Amino acid sequence: MQPIVSVSNVSFAYQNKQVLRNINLDIYEGETVCLLGPNGCGKTTLLNCIHNTLQIQQGRILICGRDVKTYSITELARLMGYVFQEHNAPFPYTSLEVVRMGRTPHLGFFQSPSEQDTEFAYSIMDELGIAHLAAKRYTNISGGERQLVLIARTLCQEPKIILFDEPTSHLDYKNQALVLHILKKLSQRGITVIMTSHFPNHVWNLGDKVAMIGYSGFVAMGHVEEVMTEEYLSSTYGVNVRIYDVVKNGEIKRFCSPELEL
Repeated sequence: MQPIVSVSNVSFAYQNKQVLRNINLDIYEGETVCLLGPNGCGKTTLLNCIHNTLQIQQGRILICGRDVKTYSITELARLMGYVFQEHNAPFPYTSLEVVRMGRTPHLGFFQSPSEQDTEFAYSIMDELGIAHLAAKRYTNISGGERQLVLIARTLCQEPKIILFDEPTSHLDYKNQALVLHILKKLSQRGITVIMTSHFPNHVWNLGDKVAMIGYSGFVAMGHVEEVMTEEYLSSTYGVNVRIYDVVKNGEIKRFCSPELEL
């Protein structure tokens, strides 16, 4: 089976600062892949290279078997969505209008969204449980609500792949759990999810694959059960990490915690 995203020997540098070195990564349709690592290791840079927002200096990135550099912006938007950490709307659009903007790649030049586009956008908001935000101004809703609106907008593109840059970083505990639940549902629907995270414990809630990135490149890449080990986590973050198993009602839950010497 051909990977839906293939990263081969990719390197990237900001002027004289090398960030990515010979990165290799194959991701298949419907997989959820979490990119873990400390600040500045290149997680967001890798997402931007996959999205072709940044032009790689070495290597090759294939999306659906085709070099990402050969796609037009519209073609790529039909295949791939990107949910950024933060987004500030320049005008006080309603949340429904923001979600409906996801239809733009499917519209012709100078074509306005149709009634069907509006209905489709509303149906996605309803599916995510945020239909009550439709008439509210995007600039007046909470950070957690904005993140859900941005996810809805991206789903409105009908992409095969969605990139998430720290999707839970500014959310409270409840909304973190809600976003993780949505990500899991997307994968079950066959959408490929690639996300960065500062929270290793979230990986166990999503399953599939994890890629750990250190300052000198990949530390480990593979299925969660194989890669989420104390050794790899400690090497990635530069601190001793312990993994704990908790058994409740016959179900095992895992979590990790750093051990700092005071």
